[in-house]
Amino acid sequence: MTDRKNEIPRISDAEWQVMREFWARGEATASDVVAALEPDTDWKPKTIQTLIRRLTQKGALGFEKVGREYLYRPLVDEKSCEQAVSEQFLDRVFDGRLAPFLANFVESNRFSREEINELKRMLDQNMSD
Repeated sequence: MTDRKNEIPRISDAEWQVMREFWARGEATASDVVAALEPDTDWKPKTIQTLIRRLTQKGALGFEKVGREYLYRPLVDEKSCEQAVSEQFLDRVFDGRLAPFLANFVESNRFSREEINELKRMLDQNMSD
């Protein structure tokens, strides 16, 4: 495992929803994100603004003042956050061991032929790197 996961801020489930909106947009105002999330969540605008403030304090979002509003943008990329959370999960639940996790996952799920071929391709590529 790498130390890179230590650089990535811990993001709550609710904060993940907000970050996904910023990752999809690249940059946005709080109003943009409130308008995008409010219909699909039961969150009030103040809740979303609080999540944005927390993400800024954690270093996941940066901002600049543009006119009367703040324009926010991600300071961490989505793939790095996904990788860090995956490593944290493996460390916490499987003592950092991938094989027991994969065995548990494979034994408890059914996969399509396409998914199996994609997994094989990824493993083969990983072995050649």
